[in-house]
Amino acid sequence: MRRFIPFLKSPPVVSVIRMQGMIASGARGTLNDQALAGLIQKAFTKGKPTAVALSINSPGGSPTQSSLIAARIRRLAEEKDVKVYAFVEDVAASGGYYIASAADEIWVDRHSIVGSVGVISAGFGFDQLIDRYGIERRVYTAGKSKSMADPFQPEKPDDIARIKALQEHIHAGFINHVKDRRGARLNTDTELFDGSIWVGDEAMPTGLIDGVGHLVPKMKEVFGDKVQLRPYQMKKPFFSRFGASLVSDALAEVEDRAAYARFGL
Repeated sequence: MRRFIPFLKSPPVVSVIRMQGMIASGARGTLNDQALAGLIQKAFTKGKPTAVALSINSPGGSPTQSSLIAARIRRLAEEKDVKVYAFVEDVAASGGYYIASAADEIWVDRHSIVGSVGVISAGFGFDQLIDRYGIERRVYTAGKSKSMADPFQPEKPDDIARIKALQEHIHAGFINHVKDRRGARLNTDTELFDGSIWVGDEAMPTGLIDGVGHLVPKMKEVFGDKVQLRPYQMKKPFFSRFGASLVSDALAEVEDRAAYARFGL
């Protein structure tokens, strides 16, 4: 009824977007641009919010999806002239930090892990295993690079060089994004982009964060005790609620836990 009463000022509204898990294209239960697009759009447009808060808990993942999500947040923030705050829970590392740095301010818990501005790819080599059992690998390609980094063949120096070149290109884009978003707040006397991580207020001198602070008290501090927080978060697909995709969900959970384990979580 408040909105129908003339001259009665409404309390400020902050949209809160919950972002939890790995960043990956199309995988169930993970963060990606397609899954988050509608959610982010609503958070910036529904009810004319005063600000948007990102509640982030992600060890990273796809650099492309991280970039797409961050770009969407920035486009809407500038279009709607809305300030964005990021609040880190357990971790915002690698792609998780890429998204966090789309915000105007980044706040963490004293135990939060942030950073890991780098690029990693990993796999296994099975060439000696199949050789031991007398298994012959048959691959036919048109184009000498089509079987690059085949795990069933010995590593090739040319393949390693090509992968490193790809990583350097992505890494440079990540660095430019962080520099563009954090600007003069970054400590240029510290090595920030070698994949290192920091915990809580350890990250303060680097300029990668703005301080230690939690979502609810910080938003009350900024917008007053009457601020209204409107949560927006991804919902599980309908059939997954009834156990119709237990296998894929279990595999996604294993991958998720492995990613968090890299940071001791």
